[in-house]
Amino acid sequence: MPTLLLSLASSPRASQKPPPACEGDAVPYEELTHTADISLRVWGASLEELYESAARGMFGIMGRPAKRTVARLVSLAAADRESLLVDWLSELLYLHETNGELYDHFEVSVKAGAPDWALDSRVFGGPGKVTGTKIKAVTYHGLQISFSDGVYKATLVFDA
Repeated sequence: MPTLLLSLASSPRASQKPPPACEGDAVPYEELTHTADISLRVWGASLEELYESAARGMFGIMGRPAKRTVARLVSLAAADRESLLVDWLSELLYLHETNGELYDHFEVSVKAGAPDWALDSRVFGGPGKVTGTKIKAVTYHGLQISFSDGVYKATLVFDA
């Protein structure tokens, strides 16, 4: 499915301010030691929060936009929730590479369906250069989404 660019100045919601930066929020991810690549453990009270945490973690490793000036709509479908997570993060990396943008706020909706899982999201960010570690790809290595005690968890490995 195509990605749609929204300018914050010309969007139908332009009268609304973009969401506040997440600087004061508790960080919903932790970086793990991994032999050659980068690994993150992410969590959330819902699948939506888990996916948002994964994106925040991925871009937290790379860097933040200089200014939040762009909103993008991203919609995807995949056979299962793990594939959907990898595909979504890969699409965000593609957008970063092709547009020179970094993202720092994510609004995600995930729907389970037959036969596919679906994701719709709004992604906010702006121009920026990688100031941390450059992530090249999202992998399936050891990826499994689990649910326990009211919390979704996943461990992700990125090629760096």
